[in-house]
This record gives sequence, structure tokens and C-alpha cells, in this order.
Amino acid sequence: MAPLDSRSPLLLAYLAQLSQHPLRTKALTTGTLCFLQEVLGSHLANVPVRYPAKDAPFYSHVLARAKVDARAVKMAVYGLLVSAPISHVLVGTLQKAFAGKTGRAAKLGQIVASNLIVSPIQAASYLASLAIIGGARSWKDVRKTVKGGFPSVIRVMWVSSPLSIIFAQNFLAPELWVPFFNLVSFVLGTYFNTKMKRIRKSAEKEDKGL
Repeated sequence: MAPLDSRSPLLLAYLAQLSQHPLRTKALTTGTLCFLQEVLGSHLANVPVRYPAKDAPFYSHVLARAKVDARAVKMAVYGLLVSAPISHVLVGTLQKAFAGKTGRAAKLGQIVASNLIVSPIQAASYLASLAIIGGARSWKDVRKTVKGGFPSVIRVMWVSSPLSIIFAQNFLAPELWVPFFNLVSFVLGTYFNTKMKRIRKSAEKEDKGL
């Protein structure tokens, strides 16, 4: 593995915080990325701007134009309080279980464990949180959302997770795994978010007969 680039002070500062305050750093990072996923997804899906009342404060109009709404804030809370802690525990446990093991069997075992244990839990918690953020008020509604969306989400995770782990195992130093997986998660999250918004937008057009 190549040493960390000394010309990347921001990366070094982030890794230092990650080492000293792992959960807090992961929570703040995931919360920020989930917020950006929601806002970026609205722009990529071309979701119409919902303008506030004319007499609303100026910042309300600025936020509306940027497509920053309550849902984006809720997604940030999800990343901060749900996604980050779950990933911290699951991925941390997985890394500890296979720490120092570099053989092919160990690498394969890490991928299998990630697919059979980590990915399903992450997928279920993600879909359940989306259901609650979307307005689900009963366990039946949450379960329906998880059951309906789980197959498509887990299929993507079962493809992306092994590829990400294989790449990290072969090309990245252990301390760079968290930033790398954050990047992969951000790209996938933005993809899912945009896709869901486009589906919802098409359904609304059909309901209106457009």
C-alpha cells in the first residue's frame, strides 16, 4: 500500500478525527451525505420547486430554490442517528473479525459475511426509515415498504458491496476504507433517491392524467 499523500491536509485531518472520534465523525459525515443525497436527488429528478408564501422570509425562498426541504433535514437526522451508528457497529465488527487475515479464504469470508449479515440489516433499516420519513404511522405501513423495496435494494447491495470490498482489500489502506465506503454509499444513495423521485413524479402525472 502506498503511504498517505502528505499533500492532502484535509484528508489527513479527517482521518485523524476518524481515529480519535470514530462514531461522531461517521455520524456527522453520514448525516451530511444523506442531506446532500436528498437535495441532489431532487435536482436530478427535476422535482418542481415548492415556493413558500410571498410574505415568507427571504431565506425560505432561497432554500426552496435550492430544493432544501423538511425531508432533506429528516434524511440528515436518519444519517446521523440511524445509518451511521448501525454501520459503525456492523462494519466495525466485521473488520475486527477479519483483522490481520489476508488469505483468500478470509477475504471471501468477509464478503460473504457482509452480504448475508451487514447488507440485509442496512437495507431493512434504510427502507424502514424512508417509510417513517415518508409518513408511515403504523408498523404495518413500515413493513409493507420494507417488504416491497427490499428485493431491489438488496440486489444492488449484493453487487456493489462485494465489488467495493474487493477493491478496498486490494488497493486501499485500512484507514481509507471508511471514506471510500462513504463515497460508494453516497453514489448509491443518490441513485436510489433519484430513481424513487422519478417514479413518484411519473405516478403523480398519471394520476392527474398528464
